[in-house]
Amino acid sequence: MSSLKSQLPEQFSFYCDIPLRITDLNYGGHVGNDRILALLQEARVQFLAARGFSELAVDKAGLILTKAQLELRCELHYGYSLRAAVQAENFTSKGFDLFYKLETLIDGKPTLAVLAITTMVCYDYEKKKTVALSEYAKQELMR
Repeated sequence: MSSLKSQLPEQFSFYCDIPLRITDLNYGGHVGNDRILALLQEARVQFLAARGFSELAVDKAGLILTKAQLELRCELHYGYSLRAAVQAENFTSKGFDLFYKLETLIDGKPTLAVLAITTMVCYDYEKKKTVALSEYAKQELMR
């Protein structure tokens, strides 16, 4: 089984902190994979906002998530805080990949918790069709 680690960019351009809430826990007492997707969305929303965008307004397009790959590296529990790193790469005419690295402190040591990649496609929600990624949006997402 291959690791997502080999696909990660060497550097990330954006970082944010996300505290885990009691509602993020599943019946096993830790964060489940369904909630990991929600935490990735939080990191994505903050990444986009830092570039003047939102999920519904990346220049003239919205975004739709078409693919997600997750690799969970450790259990996450209530009270942990995550440091999320996000980087946009692999641009095409209609979209791009977002790479995520989530880390936490366990026993005072930085610990890799999650690696993930989501494929984002530009989408016109009114016309219900994919649209081109503007050059302006691409340049802003790359910075």
